[in-house]
Amino acid sequence: MPHVIVQATPNVIIKNRESLLKKLNNTLWQTGHFGSPEALKARMLDVENFLVGTEDDQQTEGFVYVQLRLMPGRSQQIRNELSEKLLHCLQQELLSLQSGRVKVQYCVEVIELSEAYQKVRV
Repeated sequence: MPHVIVQATPNVIIKNRESLLKKLNNTLWQTGHFGSPEALKARMLDVENFLVGTEDDQQTEGFVYVQLRLMPGRSQQIRNELSEKLLHCLQQELLSLQSGRVKVQYCVEVIELSEAYQKVRV
């Protein structure tokens, strides 16, 4: 635990997806809130169909959305800290790559998993 799920619209430039996932995991690891690096799991899901607003036919708007799923029990302060650090990492890694043609929204959401979440490592 935790799970990092990244969704990005295809009009957002991400040169190396694996590198971005590694940097997001490293950002979380460096906070000291997790027991081992192997607990951090990250993935990127493709967003093929999207619309920002109601009339963006030219797709001049895009987004990168990161969802951080955690086991329950962390304070709101810690969840806010994790969210801020992930948002900063996203901007640091992606902002300079963008063409300027697309306005990009960077979003991070922290969600607590159900206490019924189960994991087995074999």
